[in-house]
Amino acid sequence: MGKCCLIYNFGMHYRLPIFRKMREVFECDFYFGNKIHTPIKKFNYADCPGFVKELKNRYIGLFYWQMGSLGLLFKPYKNYIVIGEPYNLSSWVILLFSKITSKKIIGWTHGLYGDENGIKRWIKSVYFSLFDELLVYGEYAINLMEKERISSKKMHCIANSLDSERMLQLRHELKNDDIFKQHFQNNNPVVIYCGRIQKVKKLDLLLIAISRLKATGYNVNVVLVGENVDHVNLEEQAKKLEIDNQVWHYGACYEEEKLGMLFYNASVCVSPGNVGLTAIHSLSYGCPVITHDNFSKQMPEFEAIISSVTGDFFKQGDERDLADYIQKWCTLPDNEREKIRNNCFEEIDKKWNVDYQIEVLKEVLC
Repeated sequence: MGKCCLIYNFGMHYRLPIFRKMREVFECDFYFGNKIHTPIKKFNYADCPGFVKELKNRYIGLFYWQMGSLGLLFKPYKNYIVIGEPYNLSSWVILLFSKITSKKIIGWTHGLYGDENGIKRWIKSVYFSLFDELLVYGEYAINLMEKERISSKKMHCIANSLDSERMLQLRHELKNDDIFKQHFQNNNPVVIYCGRIQKVKKLDLLLIAISRLKATGYNVNVVLVGENVDHVNLEEQAKKLEIDNQVWHYGACYEEEKLGMLFYNASVCVSPGNVGLTAIHSLSYGCPVITHDNFSKQMPEFEAIISSVTGDFFKQGDERDLADYIQKWCTLPDNEREKIRNNCFEEIDKKWNVDYQIEVLKEVLC
């Protein structure tokens, strides 16, 4: 039996590297839910050392109960890491039962976003206060939670990561490539987006900004990498804006070597809606990131973006401001672009990687 038990809502494909490392360092046992209400790719649970059992998530609207999770509290584990999601009803019961045991319950959570209304904020604050420790993705959320009188001593910024070890290896193999020149038949700078094609990502705003730049005589190419999960008709919009020859609908890609090459050779990555792990993916290969400036509507990974260092923030919903920032990053001289590339690498190496997360977990579990 492992020394630590992790009860998670679902096995997101990008979390497999950190879970594998947790098993290696902490002898952690894993219990994952069978489904969630978002189109995130699931890793094969058999590929995760320490995987014990799949739990059935029973949903009632947004709320769900993980069948069999409560019984795990009576297994001989000392530390439990639980998904810190108030919609997970079984986690509330686990927290309450833990108060009459010697078990330590640790929440792995986004924490507060900043856009919660009074009642929702109060419920979340009560929920988070029940945990013995909290692993919070970002400092922004920690600051918000401190204002709700949640003890800073119990909160630890764990950041987020992808397969950082593999990405570090690929980083040293990257080089300039003419893939974009071959496709577009020109040397225009390239903006990339990589992630699920969803309405929430506001990619229509990106196309409008590119059209606006074209009207001023400045041409920029766009590469959209990802599966269209919301049936967003960007092809038709590009035609209406008369920029269809500037847009490459690349499609879904899970080959890291290809993704690294695309990011490395692009001028900038743009995510007009919330940015999420796209920021970490892009910065890992030296590509700066532009996203919007309303942090209460962002994902925690926006904190990896430092204005004029690893990217920039445009005024939310303002295509003119977005166009200005795109032009700024697409007109950097080669020596400045190389400096920015190294800035991106340094930010990832500092915090947004598996090794950093393991060190944070050591503070909490050891």
